[in-house]
Amino acid sequence: MNKDREKVLEAIQKALQKPIAKPAKPDFFSPIYNLSEKNEDLAILFAQNLKNVQGGFCYCVDEQDFLVNLLGFIKTKKLTEIFIWEKQIQKFLEKTDVNFHTNTENLKNAQMSITSCEYLVARTGSVLVSSRQNLGRSLTIFPPVHVVVAFTSQLVYDVETALAKVREKYKVFPSMLSFITGPSRTADIEKTLVLGAHGPRELHVFLIDDNF
Repeated sequence: MNKDREKVLEAIQKALQKPIAKPAKPDFFSPIYNLSEKNEDLAILFAQNLKNVQGGFCYCVDEQDFLVNLLGFIKTKKLTEIFIWEKQIQKFLEKTDVNFHTNTENLKNAQMSITSCEYLVARTGSVLVSSRQNLGRSLTIFPPVHVVVAFTSQLVYDVETALAKVREKYKVFPSMLSFITGPSRTADIEKTLVLGAHGPRELHVFLIDDNF
C-alpha cells in the first residue's frame, strides 16, 4: 500500500514540476457566430429563431396573400380593437372591411397593434424598430398582441448589420432603437415563465416576399 502511495505522490510531484502552459491569447476579432448560418436562407433562419422564442411567423408570397392571411388571423383571434398608425399599413387594410384606430383615442382598449419595422435579424429572430418610424412606442408595448409587417428585403443576418444599415439610412442613430425578441416574458417569480409581463404576450411577424 505504501509503495502504491509513493508512486501516486511521485507522479503528482512530477506533474507539478512541469511548466504550466500559457493560455492562448484571446482573439477579440474572430466571429462568435456560426458562419455556416450566413449561407442559409435568411427567411428560414429568422422563422426558426423567432419560433424558438415563442413568436409567430407567416410567410406571404405577395401583398394579396398577406391580406388573406392577416384577415384569417384577425378572424381566428376575434380581434376588434386594432390600432394602426402608419399610412402604408393603413392603405393595406383600407382594401378590407376591417375597422381600425388611427390615433391614441381608446388606446387603453387595444387588443392588437400592427406596425412595420426597420429590419429583421435572422440570427436571433429579432425585430428592430426605431423612433423614426411613425408607429409610436406605445404600439410595440401596450397592446397584448403585436403584429409586425415586414418584407424579405428587410432581412439581415446579425445585429451588427442591422445597426450599420440604420446608420446608413438615417446618417445618425434615431433617439430610440429597440430589438424585440419574442413576446414579453419574465421568470422572476419562482422561475416560472410568464408571457406578457412587461409588454405584448404575443408577437407575430408577417413576412411579404418582395425579392422578385
